[in-house]
Amino acid sequence: MTRRVFLIVLDSFGVGYMPDAAGFGDEGADTLSSCFNTGKLWVPNMKSLGLFNIEGVSVGEKTSAPMGAYLRISERSKGKDTTTGHWEIAGITSEKPFPTFPDGFPEEVIAKFRHATGRGVLCNKPYSGTKVIADYGEEHIRTGDLIVYTSADSVFQIAAHESVVPPEKLYEYCRIAREILTGDYAVGRVIARPFEGEFPFTRTPRRHDFSLLPPKDTMLDCLSKQGLDVIGIGKIYDIFAGKGLTKYVRDIGNICNMSHTASYQSIPFNGLCFTNLVDFDMQYGHRRDPVGYANALNEFDVWLGGFMERMQPDDVLIITADHGCDPCFSGTDHTREHVPVLLYGAGIKPVDLGTRACFGDIGATVLDLLGAPGKLDGESFANKITK
Repeated sequence: MTRRVFLIVLDSFGVGYMPDAAGFGDEGADTLSSCFNTGKLWVPNMKSLGLFNIEGVSVGEKTSAPMGAYLRISERSKGKDTTTGHWEIAGITSEKPFPTFPDGFPEEVIAKFRHATGRGVLCNKPYSGTKVIADYGEEHIRTGDLIVYTSADSVFQIAAHESVVPPEKLYEYCRIAREILTGDYAVGRVIARPFEGEFPFTRTPRRHDFSLLPPKDTMLDCLSKQGLDVIGIGKIYDIFAGKGLTKYVRDIGNICNMSHTASYQSIPFNGLCFTNLVDFDMQYGHRRDPVGYANALNEFDVWLGGFMERMQPDDVLIITADHGCDPCFSGTDHTREHVPVLLYGAGIKPVDLGTRACFGDIGATVLDLLGAPGKLDGESFANKITK
């Protein structure tokens, strides 16, 4: 029986637009193709697992003898953001999208926030995270007012210079915002965005996300209630507000998160290691940098080769994504795409599973692989891939 599952989310690594993508303004988006068309993509390990054999993938060379099971999955939820995608992977379908605020947050929200924090508010509109501190940072330092902004995602972001608002105080303001943002204003995440230095300012690694609590039990809860280990690496703690996790390492970028995942591979445990690699999305997708995205995939693939060599006979590796963010598409938003699923392990059959209709199939499959009961949105395909 499977003792350990390593579930790695390549944040935003879509493999082609979904049939309903036009309704999201995303028809034609294809993150994988955009990376491949740079001429820089070299991912022999993911290729060996069947990446280019996946249904609908039109780039790359197929392998004649895939080493693992492979498929693509459609998102059932009405969204294309990080929280929605991860929640669905873990077994919660979101019928209603999280609210977004393309014109900024209403005065009702901002007035409550000003009153509760005792500070003024700057910006209050969609903005690039690096540009907003360039445009408002000096005024923030002069006045002490908080830089509040959003994006195409369902987020309420607060930027502050660490010399004006220490990170712990900024986190307190985020908790205040989280309490205010309920009902029709219940954004998926409130995000602390500390920065430092003199103009041009630099964002620090002390970002922190404050997410909504999942409305019901997820894959994480089902596993931890059975006494299994549930380890979250990267954004996982923030996305699930810690619910269901038994251990965690907060986000510090792809390199460190891959290193922590490898460290847990060398430690005996029973259960799930759930890793998010955010840089694909944050550093390259949103910034529309296809060469950077391709190089980051190459870097992951090199690491993957060593990880696969060190896997134990009862380990299962699952590589997937939570949405797309085509680095060659218009704008800077996520894109509504299918996501890939690559599965590998000594007990996994090399089989093509075509296209499935719900990210939650991944969570249901994880429960079956680890022998844990639970009712999730999604259907297990464990019986189709195990030898």
